[in-house]
Amino acid sequence: MELYTLLVYSENIAGILNQITAVFTRQQVNIESLNVSASSIEGIHKYTITAWSDEEQIIKITKQIERKIDVIKADYYLDNELFIHEIAIYKISTPVMMENPEVSRVIRRSGARMMEVNPTYATVQIAGLTDDVQNLFNALNSFGCLLQYSRSGRIAVTRSMDEPVSEYRNYSAIGHDKFSNLK
Repeated sequence: MELYTLLVYSENIAGILNQITAVFTRQQVNIESLNVSASSIEGIHKYTITAWSDEEQIIKITKQIERKIDVIKADYYLDNELFIHEIAIYKISTPVMMENPEVSRVIRRSGARMMEVNPTYATVQIAGLTDDVQNLFNALNSFGCLLQYSRSGRIAVTRSMDEPVSEYRNYSAIGHDKFSNLK
């Protein structure tokens, strides 16, 4: 099993997210993270989905997603094929942090930043790779100071020059059917 990242592009149509996640459910694959946002192309949304799977199954999932009428393009990638990033916020106990100076050292060494500190709690933010986010969580949790924790889904861009659906812009601009040459 490997962690795959799927990049799925669609127009902003109600219900498409449900259709995409249903493919994972039918294949009994758990989604690890999911992020939906606008892409670099106006009117096109980008779904960044991570899941543990084997290549045969992820190919099947990708093909099933791409067959959805409102999906323009779907591809799967390994981490080395993408630039990836996550963000996390940790709420930690200020009294525990003050009693143990190692907590502050771990935060500084991780490249995280303090957002707010008050007598009850402090909030810490980190942006980086999945391992960076998880390592800081593990460290803070081991000190017994972690009160709350939240992390974003993965965001990713390919290592290629253009958005994988950049040719869509050309087809839609001249009135061609968006699906004619993209699949």
